[in-house]
Amino acid sequence: MISREKNPDFLNAFLDYSITILNKSPNSVKEYNYDLSTFLKFIKLHFNLTKEEDFKNINIEDMTIDTIKKITLNDIHAFLAYLTNTYHSKAATRARKASSIRIFFQYLSQKADDIYKIQNNPAQNLETPKLDKRLPKYLSLDDSKKLLDVSSNEDNRNCERDHAILTLFLNCGLRLSELVGINLQDINFEDCKLNVIGKGNKERTIYLNKACMKAIADYLEVRPKEGVKKDKKLSDKALFLSERKERIGRRTVQYIVDKELSLAGLDTKRYSVHKLRHTAATLMYQYGNVDIRALQVLLGHESISTTEIYTHVDNEQVRNAVEKNPLAMLD
Repeated sequence: MISREKNPDFLNAFLDYSITILNKSPNSVKEYNYDLSTFLKFIKLHFNLTKEEDFKNINIEDMTIDTIKKITLNDIHAFLAYLTNTYHSKAATRARKASSIRIFFQYLSQKADDIYKIQNNPAQNLETPKLDKRLPKYLSLDDSKKLLDVSSNEDNRNCERDHAILTLFLNCGLRLSELVGINLQDINFEDCKLNVIGKGNKERTIYLNKACMKAIADYLEVRPKEGVKKDKKLSDKALFLSERKERIGRRTVQYIVDKELSLAGLDTKRYSVHKLRHTAATLMYQYGNVDIRALQVLLGHESISTTEIYTHVDNEQVRNAVEKNPLAMLD
C-alpha cells in the first residue's frame, strides 16, 4: 500500500477529512489513497511533468494544487481509458476509482481550506462506468446443509468454532470483516440479536435465529477463558479466537471456509467466504419470502440496487412457472 508520506499535502488533507468527517473505515481510506495516488501519477505523466518511465516510481509528493486546477473531465476520462488499455481494468475497478475521484474533487471544491480550494469541479459530471450485471454464485440449499453438517464433525478439534462461523455466514449474510470484528458484548443473548460494524463504520442489528444462538452457545462452552491475549486487536473481547488465543484473522477464516468446502465436496475455486453471503441472501429470498427492503437492511446495503441482484430466479423456478400455467394441462 502506498505510504501517506509520499503524498502531497492536499491529498493527505482529504484523507484526514474522510476519516474524521465522513467517518470512513480505515480500509476505505486506504482505497482512496491508492486510487488517488494512481490518478495523480497518471496526471503527471499525462501533463508531461515527469521523465520517469516506470509508472510505479513516479513521485507525486511535489504536486501542487495549481496542477489540480488544470484537470478537466477529459483528463479524468483519459485516466479511466489508460486503466483499461494498460492494465485491462474491469468495469468494477474503474467504477471504484471514478467514485474516489468524484469524492476527492467534491472535497476540494466545497470543503477544503482556502489554500487547497478549487473553483471548478471537473468530476461534477463524471459518470460511473457501466457495470456488467452478473448473477451471484451461491450454494444450493442441499449444499448449504451439507457444508453445515461437515463443519460440525467432531474429528475437527475446533468444530464448535468452525460450525458457529459457517452458521453465522449462511444464516445472517455477514461480511468477512463483520464476522472477525464481533465482540462478546455485541451479542444480546436475551433478545437474540447481534450488533455488527459494516462498511463505512455503520452499525446495524442482526437478529439471530435458533440455529445461530445454539451454534454460538455451543462454541462459548469451549471458547478459551484463560490465557487469551490482551492486545491492540482486543482479543480478550473477541467472540472468535484463533488457536493462538487471539482474535481470529481474515485469512484464518478464509482457510476454515476453504477447508470445510473441500470436505463437503464443493469447489473451492467456485465458492468462497463472500459466496456464503450470497448464499444466505439468495436462500432467504427464495425460501423465506423475505421482502427486498428487509433484505437490504439485513445485508447493510446502502443502495437497493445492490440488493436487487438476489431477486433473480433460477431455471427450475422458470420451469415451474410455465408448468403452473392453467393452460398447461389442456389437450
